[in-house]
Amino acid sequence: MSENNLHPTVHQFRKFINDHPKLRKEIRKTGRSWQEYYEKWVLLGEEDSYWDKFKEEIPTTTSNNNEDNKSELFNQFMNYMEKVDIDKVQKQVHQLSGTIGTIQELIDQFQGSKKGSKENERHLFSLFKD
Repeated sequence: MSENNLHPTVHQFRKFINDHPKLRKEIRKTGRSWQEYYEKWVLLGEEDSYWDKFKEEIPTTTSNNNEDNKSELFNQFMNYMEKVDIDKVQKQVHQLSGTIGTIQELIDQFQGSKKGSKENERHLFSLFKD
């Protein structure tokens, strides 16, 4: 049977299926027949609440929503910054800087002692040369 020879209700059911993509997924997942859902569609009609669970929710991310989200995020950031105690942050940064400086000094001393010990080894061994 060709597309054009199908009953008009079959065409309407196809449109209905396209408007309810979760229904297609349900049929594929459960393995139930299209006939079963077609008969329910004929008996219940398109507007029955049974079909609501199969409607795909369209995300409402418009540019307006995007701008609202950015604005909200900025407001949250500003509220957070108002609560921050700058003096405490400055003290913590100063302590962190001091800690990093101390670590750098230790690394320099360790590397210096390695170089010094290698030079001392060379000097000691040079005494034994003829």
